[in-house]
Amino acid sequence: MAQKNIAGHTVDVDAEGYLTRPEQWNRAIAEALAQELNLQLTDAHWKVIEFLQRDYRERGTVPGMRRLNKVGGFATKDLYALFPDGPIKKAALIAGLPKPASCV
Repeated sequence: MAQKNIAGHTVDVDAEGYLTRPEQWNRAIAEALAQELNLQLTDAHWKVIEFLQRDYRERGTVPGMRRLNKVGGFATKDLYALFPDGPIKKAALIAGLPKPASCV
């Protein structure tokens, strides 16, 4: 298991940079990860991130697009606008969650 210093915090990450211990996550880490992806987090981003974290805590898996649409109430086009080129993958990374199983 690798470690990475993000926003002054040493966290455990996998080979692709996803946190392996979500409890190490905080908002400063999210901001730093978003910056690495050239994203500036807005309230709309935070709503998605908070939904992902809540759903992950309840179900133990990162929700897929269908669940984000139906349960979270997020339109696919809005998710792609917020997190271009792979919204679930990028949002999960920023949220400190494991790489979604639906993403290869």
